[in-house]
Amino acid sequence: MTTTGSTPAERFDRHVQRRSAQVLKQRVLEQQRTGFARALAWAAEQDAIERAAALIVSARRRYLLGHGKSFGFASLLAADLSAGLSGVHLVDGAALRSLDVLGDIRQGDLLVAVSLARYRRETVDTASAYVRHGGRLVLVTDAEDAPLAESAAARIVIGTDSASYANSPTSVGLALHLLATLTIASSKGAGRRLRERDALAAELGLYADRS
Repeated sequence: MTTTGSTPAERFDRHVQRRSAQVLKQRVLEQQRTGFARALAWAAEQDAIERAAALIVSARRRYLLGHGKSFGFASLLAADLSAGLSGVHLVDGAALRSLDVLGDIRQGDLLVAVSLARYRRETVDTASAYVRHGGRLVLVTDAEDAPLAESAAARIVIGTDSASYANSPTSVGLALHLLATLTIASSKGAGRRLRERDALAAELGLYADRS
């Protein structure tokens, strides 16, 4: 599953500009329907997500990396994984910087990089250095020949084609949801951790009362 390489401005001119809202909506919905069906079929047939989940659950420390729009996906995956796993760290450039991660690579550590077209240089450079210095990499990307593809111990390649100016997040969300689910299901301590977090959330009153 690959994606076409083009800029948002180019996709705007090609897909969006001078089209009525109704026509554009139908085109986007039809493309999303087709893309999601393709993603479901791919996920059912391939074992890339299972391989990635096995690496994540067996790691001692898990770092999540992404820049630009990919940072949002990395943040989503980090939130889902940290609910059932310890040692999950989002490289956000503030509390945890790429330099901090590269300067403290230990045996059993793993970097999960989300790198989607147009492939931010910061992600490529950091993940490449991480592998060069002995770390293992799980890559979530959108093309078989994407940067970092050859460096990854496991890679999940998903389609992001869209009839919009922006690449579609639909297949990415599906892949990350499956990855988090399979990882947490494989973790022996996930159930206990989830129950403890529920109890702490109730004690701290984190959520609105729906009663």
